[in-house]
Amino acid sequence: MNRLISGGVPRFILRRLLLGLVVLVLVSFVVFAATQALPGDPARAILGRSATPAALAALRRQLHLNQPVFQQYLTWIAGLLHGHFGTSLAAQEPVSTLLAPKLVNSSVLVLISAVVSIPLSIAIGSWAALKREKIFDALSSNLLLILAALPEFVVAVVLVILFATTVFNVLPAISQIPPGSRPWDNVSALVLPVLTLVIAVAPYVARIMRASMIEVLESDYVEMARLKGLPERTVLVRHALPNALGPVFQVIALNLAYLAGGIVVVEYVFNYTGIGSAIQDAVVNHDLPVVQALAMLIAAVYVVLNLLADVGTIVVTPRLRTRL
Repeated sequence: MNRLISGGVPRFILRRLLLGLVVLVLVSFVVFAATQALPGDPARAILGRSATPAALAALRRQLHLNQPVFQQYLTWIAGLLHGHFGTSLAAQEPVSTLLAPKLVNSSVLVLISAVVSIPLSIAIGSWAALKREKIFDALSSNLLLILAALPEFVVAVVLVILFATTVFNVLPAISQIPPGSRPWDNVSALVLPVLTLVIAVAPYVARIMRASMIEVLESDYVEMARLKGLPERTVLVRHALPNALGPVFQVIALNLAYLAGGIVVVEYVFNYTGIGSAIQDAVVNHDLPVVQALAMLIAAVYVVLNLLADVGTIVVTPRLRTRL
């Protein structure tokens, strides 16, 4: 078994890494072509309508906008490979410097939401499967179905009404992060955005966990473990739960990847300073380097999370390890 794991898993990871690199290259083509197709002139957007032709030409040379499109793409890719995301056309500062605090703010929000939602949804789904067709299962299944059908902005508005305005008024309605401060400096401001993201993620994971757990509990190897006289706790922890987590990891990865892009709506509702406001400002200001950097960053998050989900599925599922 150890030889299978040591030999099969590294080859699997290498294949997935190569596939992820291919995906990122293709995404870079799409992102660059899409930003180039946007209407408007970045140089004129920066200098304004009163700019002289000489000033516009000088700025285009500075931004490499006078080069052929393919040369612009190679210049951009070379900068990405060297860790240089370009210079913001609107702020006239490096994109990495501009986005760093906003990325920290959004990462904290996603991380806290993941830490809360994943164990909670796994626990709810597992318990509902163990109590199948009983009161807890019926109530939780119906509640999760209702929550899964609600868009994030509806959940956010409802939470604001309940906890920040007329009903309880115990939490701030907006979650602004002043420049120079960190999200953890004002923990109360994180509660409603985190709760919104947890409600957006947990129902899907819990429902998949319930279905996977029910399938595993009805399998032959779990029944055999029970016939051997193993305690029910041992059967659930050592045999049922690891095999049920395999499909759930894929759903967790998809939902976390969704949070990386879907967090934009939640940040807008709560006026949270993160990548949501960065994307909005970049699109309005025609700030192509910022748009390109954020698009590639979100694509990289998708690739990494899917790789981690595939590896996690292999590691926790004994049946899959033997096939590598």
